Amino acid sequence: MKWGLLGGTFDPIHMGHLRCAEEIREIFDLNRIIFIPASRSPHKLDAEITSFYHRAQMVRLAIEGNPSFSFSDVEDQRAGKSYSIETVQYFLDKYLKSIEIYFILGQDAFQAIQTWKEWQKLLLLCNFAVLTRPGYENMGLSGALPEESAAQFVYDEAVGGYRGPTGQHIFFRQVTFLDISSSDIRERARQGKSINYLAPEAVRHYIQKNNLYRIE
Repeated sequence: MKWGLLGGTFDPIHMGHLRCAEEIREIFDLNRIIFIPASRSPHKLDAEITSFYHRAQMVRLAIEGNPSFSFSDVEDQRAGKSYSIETVQYFLDKYLKSIEIYFILGQDAFQAIQTWKEWQKLLLLCNFAVLTRPGYENMGLSGALPEESAAQFVYDEAVGGYRGPTGQHIFFRQVTFLDISSSDIRERARQGKSINYLAPEAVRHYIQKNNLYRIE
């Protein structure tokens, strides 16, 4: 079984998230993509983020009807900040390594990987699927990792990825770039502007029904 883990604040989830997930599922022939909202992001202030409950509900609505997409609240079940290494370890421990994990993230996030908790260990626990986009320079490993860390990974032409000492790979794959951002959706909602076709209809209705992102 090959599973993709896609984390993020999802505030709110939008069509860009869904399209990237679908393309990565297809590229790597994944059995499942698990959407994992961060409960308490170590990179953002809690005051800046909509409650986990609302973000989780929007993710559930967005993926409803797609049998390859599922939801996990694992990061809300833990106290403290939401760290990716703890999430990956949770799935490996729970399923006793009967699954092959592809950790999905954008290239900008990968470039900042050294700011993550225990990032060296994380890179050796699972495969990484780094999303690139047209016009965004693919700097490879040297642009994100120190020289000594990058040297642990050797490019494997057979799979088109960098193989690490534990057999896990770091892949760079270009996906369709939809210029949609959660921050733009929030700002449009605050101003009472249309967010049609930026987020799934069910998510748009949820935002309106619950008066999210509007300034009282």
